[in-house]
Amino acid sequence: MVQATPASSVATRALGAIPPPALVLLGIVTVQVGAAFAKQLFSLVGATGTVTLRLVFAAVVLLLIWRPALRLDRRTWTVIVAYGVVLGTMNLSFYLALDRIPLGAAVTIEFLGPLSVAVFGSRRWLDGLWVVLAATGVVLLTRVNGGLVWSGVLFALGAAACWAAYILLAAKLGSKTSDGKGLALAMVFGSLVALPFGVATGGTALLDPVVLVVGLVVALMSSVIPYSLELQALRKMPPRVFGILMSVEPAVAALAGLVVLGERLEPIQWAAIACVVVASIGATRSARPDV
Repeated sequence: MVQATPASSVATRALGAIPPPALVLLGIVTVQVGAAFAKQLFSLVGATGTVTLRLVFAAVVLLLIWRPALRLDRRTWTVIVAYGVVLGTMNLSFYLALDRIPLGAAVTIEFLGPLSVAVFGSRRWLDGLWVVLAATGVVLLTRVNGGLVWSGVLFALGAAACWAAYILLAAKLGSKTSDGKGLALAMVFGSLVALPFGVATGGTALLDPVVLVVGLVVALMSSVIPYSLELQALRKMPPRVFGILMSVEPAVAALAGLVVLGERLEPIQWAAIACVVVASIGATRSARPDV
């Protein structure tokens, strides 16, 4: 009798056949296109309802794929819960920002999180230059054409702070768990963070069949696929190279917003995004080896 191959094994082998840079770039495209589609759900279930669907579906899919064990030590559970809470808060903040400002602007501001991690504690003048360049880009982005809605900017900054914590906790999660098992469990706690807000906003509309289907697609594109691709890529490439590739994400987000949502940006806004991308690439290339 032939035994069925576990879904996790099939997924691991399939991802292993793709070059790491292609994994990262594919993950960037899927997460930003997924975010663009998610924004179209806002009129039906609100920003918090949309992020709740994304996280709940992502948790269910990841649990089915990885089937993580629950008998873990207290320190491991502490890291998983902390990672999940940060993950849920980051997504809530980002979607609330997305409800108020364009996708490209939200991602650009959110990118201050990983940039701050890259230069944290550095005393080199060059790293200071990258910070100034990124700050210039954000200022330009928020002031052009009457500026952005400030509540959206603040939510994006909150997402940036969570992203910085997410990066720091990711290393601990990787050392405590294997494959995607830790991520699957953390996603459960992330969905629990969003659930009360989503139910309060979306109500019974969350159970609409069309909403559920779109929510599943958003979960796959924005969470399951990109997180799995990034996890596999990080096993095969240096973190610094990974960071450089990830630095193009604000530009991809702006393109996704333009193509999917029709969110047109002024030339100066594209220049502002370019400032943040260049600053992120520069900070990542010159980051300390232990970052």
